[in-house]
Amino acid sequence: MSGNEQTTLNLIFSAAMQEFLEKGFKSASLRNIVKTAGVTTGAFYGYYHSKEDLFEALVGEQYDFLLDRFRKAQKEFAEIPPEEQPNNLSDVSGECMYEMLLYAYKHLNEFKLILCRSQGTRFSKLIDEMVEIETKGTHDYLAVLEKLGRPSPHIDERLEHILITGMFNTFFELIIHEMPIEEAKYYLKEMRAFYTAGWMKIMGQ
Repeated sequence: MSGNEQTTLNLIFSAAMQEFLEKGFKSASLRNIVKTAGVTTGAFYGYYHSKEDLFEALVGEQYDFLLDRFRKAQKEFAEIPPEEQPNNLSDVSGECMYEMLLYAYKHLNEFKLILCRSQGTRFSKLIDEMVEIETKGTHDYLAVLEKLGRPSPHIDERLEHILITGMFNTFFELIIHEMPIEEAKYYLKEMRAFYTAGWMKIMGQ
């Protein structure tokens, strides 16, 4: 890619970030983005086929990173010997959440788009996807407890969904409100302690 092409892309990215943050994906105007970037519509379509493609270019990497990191944490926990999993319940997930927080703070605008301005795109389902991954991990862990002779009482699926969704909403509130990073680290630590204790109580552990 030539220097001129990179400059054009940077102008488009900057204009798009401004437009999407202000208006959200649905209300954002491609015409405004092109005008603010100072490029022609033809030049824009030389890089992207649509507003959707442009939004993907802005946040796709960050979205995929977060989900991949979360899936990796679930896999790492599942690979711990069953008898050791209860004593490591918060370690793997805690490290993962901490890494995700630091990553999100390095890409605040992208995650603000994902969390607050992505309605009408696949990215609006981030929390739903994370809840699905966490729910499967929870069920796998309950099966481990059963095999260890430490079965959990029945957990209503609706309550389970509410609690897991609430956990991620709490986590992402730190990012949405741009809390100072040191405060965010502290709140994350307290949040983890709260949810870990709560889940252990519900699971009868």
